[in-house]
Amino acid sequence: MEYIGIIVLITSFLFLLIVGVPIAFSIGISGILTMLVSIDSLPAFATFAQRMATGLDSFALLAIPFFILAGNIMNSGGIAIRLINLARILVGRLPASLAFVNVFANMLFGAISGSAAASASAIGAIMGPQMKKEGYDESFSASVNIASATTGLSIPPSNILIVYSLASGGASITALFLAGYIPGILTGFSIMLTAMSISIYQNKGISAMLTSLLKVFIGIALILSVIYGLNLLKASSPAGFKGVSSTLAALVIGFIAYKLRNKGAGMKRGIKILWDAIPSLFLLIIVIGGIIAGFFTATEASAVAVLYALVLSLIYKEITIKDIPKIVLGSVKTTAIVLILVATCIGLSWIMAYENIPQNVSAGLLGLSDNPIVILLLINLILLFVGVFMDMTPAVLIFTPIFLPIVVNLGIDPVHFGIVMVLNLSVGLCTPPVGSVLFIGCSVANIKIQQVIKPLLPMFIAMIVCLLLVTYISDLSMFLPRFFGF
Repeated sequence: MEYIGIIVLITSFLFLLIVGVPIAFSIGISGILTMLVSIDSLPAFATFAQRMATGLDSFALLAIPFFILAGNIMNSGGIAIRLINLARILVGRLPASLAFVNVFANMLFGAISGSAAASASAIGAIMGPQMKKEGYDESFSASVNIASATTGLSIPPSNILIVYSLASGGASITALFLAGYIPGILTGFSIMLTAMSISIYQNKGISAMLTSLLKVFIGIALILSVIYGLNLLKASSPAGFKGVSSTLAALVIGFIAYKLRNKGAGMKRGIKILWDAIPSLFLLIIVIGGIIAGFFTATEASAVAVLYALVLSLIYKEITIKDIPKIVLGSVKTTAIVLILVATCIGLSWIMAYENIPQNVSAGLLGLSDNPIVILLLINLILLFVGVFMDMTPAVLIFTPIFLPIVVNLGIDPVHFGIVMVLNLSVGLCTPPVGSVLFIGCSVANIKIQQVIKPLLPMFIAMIVCLLLVTYISDLSMFLPRFFGF
């Protein structure tokens, strides 16, 4: 009888989803049915309602509506095109340049807006026609945009990391924000590398693709060797470190100046584009820098982000005062959807704890193996499967209380596991039948979903490889939080 709660929960939830009940109501109804297994109806309804209300009574959750509003303002305020122009001058000369620009712009805009959906919509609408004009296949362009739009969920500020902090019972939002940088950038770089490989293979064949990849890996090895050597030099001789670092910086600046010689017009244009983009990029410095420095909390930072984005958009003259009510109304609708999901999932989390469901799942997994490598692999496989059928927010809220106690008992940091969850569930946003980013990306590109599945498969492989690297190399996520003392 100890598994009756799990059986009722899973069967009722799946049945409600199959018949088309909205996911928030499916979660709430299945949660109440699970409670009725062991509690009378009146206390069950009252307790569930109470848990929903108290679960939303959180100062940290205030950051979500503010970041949603800030993202919507940025989406309408001319910030996307400025970031795309910046991406063009940074990576526009590389092979598969427009694909690189698409990925890099998604990383920048996603990091600033905190929304994969807004990123896929804004960047895809601008880059899609440009890539088509340059001869890129439409399905390939859409797949690059869809996959790279999810990188902003790891690179802060990120709403889903705030949701995870709530679900985990208090993991530091600041530490989570810092932990997301390297995994998010790594994922973006892997998508760039995949897009470049596909593009070169289609145009020049496999030998040219392998040659280009070899050059990339040699370049990465040289950069890592220089960094490692500088760290050793810094430890043994601080004065020597300063001298070598200054020399390297001078060489890099000299090389850039050499490459830009006789290109005065191009250089002036690049400086202008950089100057136009700096105010947008400065938002990241204000939000993350302010949190790290202790000037304000993540919630206060979200309000600052709204004010800054609004002022910047008005200065750009991309929106007017008359546009603000429409933007606010759209943000309210999105916030309502997110918070009703949060409320019902918090009620469900309490019910699962009351029915000992997390303990039963933990015992079942640990019964299979007590090896952390095996357990993490099993959890990743389960989450990859869940992400195909469930949106990210409810998945984080439901499965964090189940899996977090297991990984903590294995000595895994909750912050590290949060980044693993976000990277994992990001894959599900790009897959049918409920992949919201997939639907938005296809809608913006005006193509059918089945057309992008094939070009998306290599992107999926790249994302999963990054997921496994972050899962088993904890320093990829924990280096920055430890460096800043969080």
